[in-house]
Amino acid sequence: MDTWPTDGEAHAVFRALFAASPDGLMLVDDSGRIRLANPTASQLLGYSNEELVGAPVEMLVPDAIRPRHAAYRQAYESAPRARPMGGTATELVARRRDGSEVMVEIALSPLQPLGLPYTMASIRSVAEYPRVRQALQRARYSEHLAQLGRIAVDALDPQEVLQQAPVIAAQALEVELAIVFLLDPGRSTLRVAGGIGLLAEEGLGTVVPNRPDTPPGFVLAQGRPVIVEDYGRDTRFVVPQAYRRAGLVSALSVPLSDRGRPVGTLAVRSRQAKRFGDAELRFLESVANLLGTCLQRAQTEEALHHSQRLEAVGQLTGGIAHDFNNLLTVIQGNLQVLADLPAVTDDGFAPQLVAAATRASRRGAELTGKLLAFSRRQMLQPASVDVAAMMRSLADMLRRTLDQRIRIRIEVAPDCPDVQADPAQLESALLNIAINARDAMPEGGELVFAAAPLCSVPPELRRELEEDGPPPGPETPARYVRIAVTDNGVGMPEDVKERAFEPFFTTKQAGRGTGLGLSTVYGFARQSRGALSIDSTPGRGTTLTLILPRPPDAPDGTVDGDAVVETVPAGLRVLLVEDDAEVRAVARRFLGDLGCRVAACASGEEALRHLRDLAERGEGEEQPQLLLSDIALGAGMRGTELAATVQQAWPDIAVLLVSGFSAELLGSGPEAAFGWELLPKPYDRNALARAIAKVLSR
Repeated sequence: MDTWPTDGEAHAVFRALFAASPDGLMLVDDSGRIRLANPTASQLLGYSNEELVGAPVEMLVPDAIRPRHAAYRQAYESAPRARPMGGTATELVARRRDGSEVMVEIALSPLQPLGLPYTMASIRSVAEYPRVRQALQRARYSEHLAQLGRIAVDALDPQEVLQQAPVIAAQALEVELAIVFLLDPGRSTLRVAGGIGLLAEEGLGTVVPNRPDTPPGFVLAQGRPVIVEDYGRDTRFVVPQAYRRAGLVSALSVPLSDRGRPVGTLAVRSRQAKRFGDAELRFLESVANLLGTCLQRAQTEEALHHSQRLEAVGQLTGGIAHDFNNLLTVIQGNLQVLADLPAVTDDGFAPQLVAAATRASRRGAELTGKLLAFSRRQMLQPASVDVAAMMRSLADMLRRTLDQRIRIRIEVAPDCPDVQADPAQLESALLNIAINARDAMPEGGELVFAAAPLCSVPPELRRELEEDGPPPGPETPARYVRIAVTDNGVGMPEDVKERAFEPFFTTKQAGRGTGLGLSTVYGFARQSRGALSIDSTPGRGTTLTLILPRPPDAPDGTVDGDAVVETVPAGLRVLLVEDDAEVRAVARRFLGDLGCRVAACASGEEALRHLRDLAERGEGEEQPQLLLSDIALGAGMRGTELAATVQQAWPDIAVLLVSGFSAELLGSGPEAAFGWELLPKPYDRNALARAIAKVLSR
């Protein structure tokens, strides 16, 4: 038969229950002093047992409510009653020894009815409840996300966000290590771009292969978050020995993306097993989304800045080239006139001097041509080009002229369509790229020309190609052709790559290049309604990708521009309009040499007055048969406006326009649709004759 414990045993049992209670227990006397406290209370409140016993209970109350609490305690002592936990609607807060506060629930059990002058207080931290812990966790995560959001908005440098994102992730998740990997341009490697608690083997700038057997490569291959519960038992990828030596056990990794395209990973690691769950996963995905958005914004801003910089340089170089072409027209024209003078032809040395000056002026014309190509103001004659045939022809020539140690390979997709481009300019662009590739392979190497239809425009080029709509579906024919030239040379560092398309920028030694090669290709691509991109890694090589549109549907009929008679009728009446007096004098001399009758004007307004005067005087037989006008005519009427007015009032007058750059025809109003013939500056007498004959043949 069971027996009740003795008084001594009961006393020991009660003391053991008091000490072992999972709640904090304190015995408070009528004066408000603590007489007993169990270990749980000491741990919760941060005091030792000796510090609690004998201390006033108001010591555990926040300063702001201490007077109110003393009044409440005195009222309670006068009428003690049991109060279970949750018996008050007020949030209760206890003040810990270090000054911090903790939300608690308190139950009061008066012992006065039992003849003892004490009240027992049971204290429990609210944070111990799962729902409360989750709410506090969510609040902490939200606070850290808000902090990262403020940094992302305020930071001017994306590197600052790359550094702060892993720090904030580690603080929020209370882990030892957080790291950001970003894909390098070639997408074959990942680089450590930021982190906290990094291992020596994974310092900033460390490169890791982008393969499924590496931790970050596995995340990118999966395309979704990856949780590692225990590195020791994970066989999905090769766990680096450095992780084991550092005591890392579990990990959580999420992919970073930019416009839906993977660009890297964000990972956190812990020395505890099974450390990460759904809440941590959702938080880290939010950090990754915010980081990806920031990187996307930085890339967009940089692309816009780069485009604006190139556009500003293009406008400057285009203006310089236009003015320089006027000077070259005067120089070349006078040299051609000078070469025909008897005093020169009869001299034994003078023709050599004139020829040397003429060659120099032609080289100047070639230089301005390159500037106009970069500024997208050159004259283009687009046609349907067989890319495969052009590449094979170019490769045959390059095999004979390039370093014999350079192997050339052609890779053209069987279904590769033609491109719509100026054949001569396209060949020149590919030649420029090949020459740059040769210089990047001083010891020889491999040069690969590849072409294939491009069904989906890369996100980073959609703005340049003005592709704002959704990508075409699988049944839609490719709108563009991708032409790539790849070498395995020395490659380019980031600072060189960023400036590669700028005119006059070159890394070659003085005298070995003008720095206009790639800038010319860039201008040709943009003027051809295409794009040019560069992908280069130091030590691994460079790929330049030229994206050009496919030809439009062929028109019903075309005019063979080459089948014209290259003779100018004798006595042809020409109205010459040119605002530059020296250029006007050269053009007038050329026209006179061709047997033309010339009336010269300095502006469009003067030309119209001349035509109206002829009409009013009834001198119709003196009406010009050809209007030869520059497009840029100073501050007055433009040449295109003059041409439109003349053709409307005098439709029998043919029109030939002259310009330092063809872009003057673009955006010049509805008259641009007339399709006038354009003679580029500088021009010589023979070029002028051919242009006049071509216009008259229509």
